[in-house]
Amino acid sequence: MHVALLCEYSSLNGGEHSILAVLPILQKHGVRVFAPPQGAFAEAIAALEIELVPFSVTDYPSLAGRRERLAELLRQHRPTLLHANSLSMGRLAGPVAATLQLPSIAHLRDIIRLNGTVIADLNRHRNLLAVSDATRSFHVTQGIDADRCTVLYNGVDLQRFRPDVPTGFLHRELGIPLDAPLLGVIGQLGIRKGQDFLLDALQPVFVERSDVHLVVVGQRWSEKDESVRYEQRLRTVAATEPYRGRVHFLGVRHDITELLREWTILVHPARQEPLGRVLLEAAASGLAVAASNVGGTAEIFGDDSARLFDADDAAALRNAVTQLLDSAELRHLLGIAARKRCENLFSAEYCAERLLAIYAG
Repeated sequence: MHVALLCEYSSLNGGEHSILAVLPILQKHGVRVFAPPQGAFAEAIAALEIELVPFSVTDYPSLAGRRERLAELLRQHRPTLLHANSLSMGRLAGPVAATLQLPSIAHLRDIIRLNGTVIADLNRHRNLLAVSDATRSFHVTQGIDADRCTVLYNGVDLQRFRPDVPTGFLHRELGIPLDAPLLGVIGQLGIRKGQDFLLDALQPVFVERSDVHLVVVGQRWSEKDESVRYEQRLRTVAATEPYRGRVHFLGVRHDITELLREWTILVHPARQEPLGRVLLEAAASGLAVAASNVGGTAEIFGDDSARLFDADDAAALRNAVTQLLDSAELRHLLGIAARKRCENLFSAEYCAERLLAIYAG
């Protein structure tokens, strides 16, 4: 088997982290990665000693030009299977693979509205993989072929992300007392991730509990005016009472494994989430989670391994966070249950085995 894995981004986002979790297993069966040749993702591929074929959509202004270049590379390298690692790469590659009569797969990692042309392009793949039942249902309703669309949960490295004793390094880094509760949130700074809702909802909690701190990991990638204003509002609110000095913007961090072990609670206020990678990593780490019940989130946690609340329901978010702050025992029990679900459903090994079976089919 010789798989061509088509990836869009040079940075490490959820889709890139998800495929990196299974690549050490997939590479034993033959895989080349078609991706931008510079950036954090290319560095991660190099560290695995996997061949990277340079391909970047930014080098070609038109869709036709991108497809022409992709077809040229596929003829040159002659894979037996093409795996497009995102919805946008799936849309790009569908007609190319069909024309070349190359078996292909597109990974649906987003819940977004699609027009008829995009759906038709995606339906030209042999298989479509959705990261959750919620993602599959959303796209089937839009016109994705249900018969060729399979749910494949993302996998997480259970050796890397595992429960461990906190060291207090983050408290020392931030210059705050070692016993201060830390609420953590991870995600690109943007409306879909809901950090604005989180700050608004937590205001009474910060008034009542002077020891609580909030750690915000992530940055804004979009340069749209609305995105710039969104970040500006977050920082403005964080600089006022009762948040002043207690909200910490850390930007992009490469020590997520360690950060998750230092936090008291992961709070995930997203307004949409196909299958949140950070939720899987937090669950594998045995960290208590309070999350909005959107997309595939309930599929990660089931009925009893997190505190879920309706999106944009401020009172429900506060109630979930307060319950967890008040009870170390509850946090411990939820963390154990979440870790167990990861071991049963979301290990990188299990995901890779299922993906290899789909490749073979």
